Amino acid sequence: MKTLKYILILVLSLGAFNSCLVDDTTRYDLNDDGPNLAGFTDARTSFSFVSDGNEYEFTVKMKLIGPTSMDVTDDIVVTIAADASSTAIQGTHFRLDNPSITLKKSDNYLGLMPVTILTDGIIAPLDEAPMLVLKVVSATGAENVLNNGKKLEITLNYGCFSDLAGTYNAHLIRTNPDGTQTVHDYVDEITQTGVGEYRTTEVAHYIGGLGVGTNGYTFLDVCNVITVPNQNLVDYYSNEVFGHLPGSVDPATGVIHTYYTVTFAAGNRTYDCTYTPIP
Repeated sequence: MKTLKYILILVLSLGAFNSCLVDDTTRYDLNDDGPNLAGFTDARTSFSFVSDGNEYEFTVKMKLIGPTSMDVTDDIVVTIAADASSTAIQGTHFRLDNPSITLKKSDNYLGLMPVTILTDGIIAPLDEAPMLVLKVVSATGAENVLNNGKKLEITLNYGCFSDLAGTYNAHLIRTNPDGTQTVHDYVDEITQTGVGEYRTTEVAHYIGGLGVGTNGYTFLDVCNVITVPNQNLVDYYSNEVFGHLPGSVDPATGVIHTYYTVTFAAGNRTYDCTYTPIP
C-alpha cells in the first residue's frame, strides 16, 4: 500500500509540473500578440533658454516599440496634447503649432515632435520653473498599434541674458584639509558651451592642466547666480568637483565669483575663485 501511495503522489506531481510548463509556454507565446506602443522616448527632460522675448523651438523624441513592431509597414500618426497637470500655460509659456507627427517605416518609426517655447513678457528669474506635461492622445494608421500612455515632463528653465566668455585674471584661494590656505594667481580663458553654461581653462590648483581629459570645470550662470554642477575632475578622474556655495556675477563690473570643492582620498579641498575681466 505504501508503494502504491508513493506512485500516486509521483504521478500527481508530474501532472502538476507539466501543467505549469504548458501555462508558461502559452503565456510566452501570447507575448507576440501584444500591441505595439507609440509614444515618447523619455519620461522627463528640461529646456533651457534666455527670456529675451524670442521664441525657441525644441524637439522631443517619439518612437514605436513592441513585439511585432518590425512587421509594421504603415505610417503611424501620433497626436499629443498638454496634460491638465501642467503648470506651464499654453499661449504664455509654450505653443504646439502642429500637435501631430507621422512615424514612418523608412525612419525606423523614430521622430522628433517640435515644441515652441515663448518668452515674450516673461521676466527671469521665475520663482518656480513652469512644468510642461505632454501626453499622447492617439496613435492611428496601423493595426495593433496603441499609444503607450506615458507622459513626458518638461521643466522650462527661463534664464537671463548671459555673456561671460572672455579672458580673466583669476585669484584662487585653496583651503586644505588641515585648514591651511594657498593662493594662486593666473590668467584664465572662459568659453561659453551652452545657454548660461561656461567652461574655464583651469581647475583647482592644477594650473596648466593635467595632460588628460577636458581642461577646466563647468559652471552655470542663471541671472547672475553661479552654480557649479557635480562633475568629474577634468571629466576624467573619479575625483568629484561640485559647488558648495552659490557664486555670483557683478553685472556692473563683470567680476565672477565661484566656490567649489574637489574630493580627495586624503581630504577634500575647497576653492574660492574671483575672476576679473581683462579689457
